[in-house]
Amino acid sequence: MFIQTEQTPNPATLKFIPGEVVLENGTMFFENKDAAGVSPLAQVLFDIDGVSAVFLGSDFITVENGGKDWGVLKPAILGTIMEHYTAGLPVVTGEVADDVADDGADPEIVAQINELLETRVRPAVARDGGDITYHGFKDGIVYLRMKGACAGCPSSTATLKHGIQNLLKHYIPEVESVEPVQ
Repeated sequence: MFIQTEQTPNPATLKFIPGEVVLENGTMFFENKDAAGVSPLAQVLFDIDGVSAVFLGSDFITVENGGKDWGVLKPAILGTIMEHYTAGLPVVTGEVADDVADDGADPEIVAQINELLETRVRPAVARDGGDITYHGFKDGIVYLRMKGACAGCPSSTATLKHGIQNLLKHYIPEVESVEPVQ
């Protein structure tokens, strides 16, 4: 097995591409080992000193470095991912509950927002090792959560405010601004 790595715009994260399916559908973001209970792979990655977050995409894993030298951390992560796949262990054994509440927003507007996010935003963000998910629309404000390499990235505010906000406002007049959800 050959695992490729790619840098992301966030210097605290590194993208690992195992050449295998990571998740069949959706994405999962874990900010600590307790939250990673449904993912045996994320759990063992959190056992590595220095791993502070794990993001699982369709064909990649993004790991956040909690302050260790990548020269020390990267080989440990590569070995752990390789051992996990070689042993034939599952990446996930359950689902993480979706924390999007029915906010009473117009379903037509929500569908438009989600379509633009799905077709224009999420593919670009996935190339950088992250994801952005919809969390609500109220009083002209779209609430989004940045995950993986996007969470905490120095350019995430610019991406959110200038890129995504401008895109949504252009296509959906009801959108006035975009705000992050932590």
